[in-house]
Amino acid sequence: MAKETVTHTYETICAGIRAGIFAPVYFLMGEEPYFIDKITDLFIDSVVPEESRTFDQQILYGADIKAVDIFNAVKQFPSMLSERRLIVVREAQSVRELELLTNYVNQPLVSTVLVINYKHARFEARTEKQKAFMSAVKKNGILFDSEKIRDYKMPDFVENILKKHAITADKNAVKMLVDHLGNDLSLLCRELDKLLILLSSKSIKHITPEIVETNVGISKEYNNFELVNAIAKKDILKANRIILYFGHNPKIHSIQKTLPILFNYFVNLLICHYEKDKSESAIMELFKFRHSIQTTDYREGLRHFSGKKVFDIIHEIRLADARSKGYGTTSNATENDILKELLYKILH
Repeated sequence: MAKETVTHTYETICAGIRAGIFAPVYFLMGEEPYFIDKITDLFIDSVVPEESRTFDQQILYGADIKAVDIFNAVKQFPSMLSERRLIVVREAQSVRELELLTNYVNQPLVSTVLVINYKHARFEARTEKQKAFMSAVKKNGILFDSEKIRDYKMPDFVENILKKHAITADKNAVKMLVDHLGNDLSLLCRELDKLLILLSSKSIKHITPEIVETNVGISKEYNNFELVNAIAKKDILKANRIILYFGHNPKIHSIQKTLPILFNYFVNLLICHYEKDKSESAIMELFKFRHSIQTTDYREGLRHFSGKKVFDIIHEIRLADARSKGYGTTSNATENDILKELLYKILH
């Protein structure tokens, strides 16, 4: 009978570490470094007692080592002060021929916990030796694929973090945070940590747009969330006011934060155009929205922008992105000039 494939999630791995249940090998790979770093930090805090870390904990860096250095580290036994040794390999994507560790992974020391951080990519098992290495990891250790959280799932991610601290939040407040901070989880969580400390000191249990505006530096009236809303409604005056505000606050409202949000909105709007059922419930199902209010901008956009216009707008956003990075232009246009021109082409 074939061995059942076990899916290891961030939550299950962390639960095992906290329970003191350790596999001999952990291979943490993927595009999202945040979860890899959090799991690794938990290992460092949990596997080896603080008093014996000098002897039984070793952190290696991929740029400075070879596979043989990892092998030599994991084959050592723990001191009298600890039950286990912890070997962490950071930036393992820089280590050549990790597959040379296959024999060790097939017969690992139970007294060693090897944690391999392979960030920003998945390990590509192209050769037979590489396939054998990954097979050994799956059989004798734990393989974790840290995927980027999709944009539409970011509000749920924020709400789940807040829920763990018994905090609720206004939907618009969550949207403001996500639109401003993007899907950089490290940055987002740092800002949330600051906000949670502040809320705790004031015994506040609910986050409003006003709280976000005051403490995170995001205007509840002038942000990317409101810009998309104004564009969807073809509210030319409001949209131009927001762009003008962005121009006066370029550090907070960089064009590189605004363009991806506009691009994602219009790509999704184009998808809506190709759907036969354009009802509120159909749009909720299409994008896995939890609340009907999340469909408002798409229903407004369908009314004001034809499919052909949306297609042209996506092209103009791509051109604006290229111009903002210095491609295809010899003018001295500022980021705000580029954004103003783009807005005009969107709304006219």
